[in-house]
Amino acid sequence: MTSPHPLDRPVWSMLTGRQAHLAEGDARALRIDRGYGVFGVAADTGAEAQAALAALVPADGELWIVEGDPWPVPPGVREVKRAVLAQMVAEGPPPAARDGEPTIIALHDSDAPEMAALADHAQPGPWGPATHRYGPFFGVREDGRLLAMAGQRMLMPGMAEVSGVATWADCRGRGLARALIGHVMREMVARGETPFLHSYADNAGAIALYESLGFRIRRHVHVLVIAAN
Repeated sequence: MTSPHPLDRPVWSMLTGRQAHLAEGDARALRIDRGYGVFGVAADTGAEAQAALAALVPADGELWIVEGDPWPVPPGVREVKRAVLAQMVAEGPPPAARDGEPTIIALHDSDAPEMAALADHAQPGPWGPATHRYGPFFGVREDGRLLAMAGQRMLMPGMAEVSGVATWADCRGRGLARALIGHVMREMVARGETPFLHSYADNAGAIALYESLGFRIRRHVHVLVIAAN
């Protein structure tokens, strides 16, 4: 019998594996530390696990569930939205840096306010006050301004997720995202990890960029966002 792939249930794999130190909850249901983000997951669709998942929904916020198959809404909470993501995994070696690419720098806690402002503008996905601490983040600065950034989020056995890719609108079209994603991929591969990422399935432009960098769609996964009644 084939074992389930860790990417089939990415949040469960994340919060019961390499990033279990970020988990709140118990064996029935977990959510990530609220400073880091909004991801939650139940052990299964049974009544006990679903009730435990509902109990992790904040009174004034949302919980995002990411599963291989559509997830039912737990009793006592409401559905905010659903979406489909393309789950993509890098194949082959990471792309080499191109001539003329911008200088890429490591970002740190001191950069967090600018990173949060950029995330609020570009909306690369859920962003919290500690999201930048998921792991290495990198950016491009020009005249002191942070123009673009990219980093990592979910960690699986032998795999790491490229995430937080964001560029100010007036700086797009300069290849900054491509350069940053390539840099993040090379860092991951140097650590012995295979890069993967998630993109909204209807974002054809982003998917084309990721494919040009060596990513291929593995499968589609489903997002359910829930909130308190």
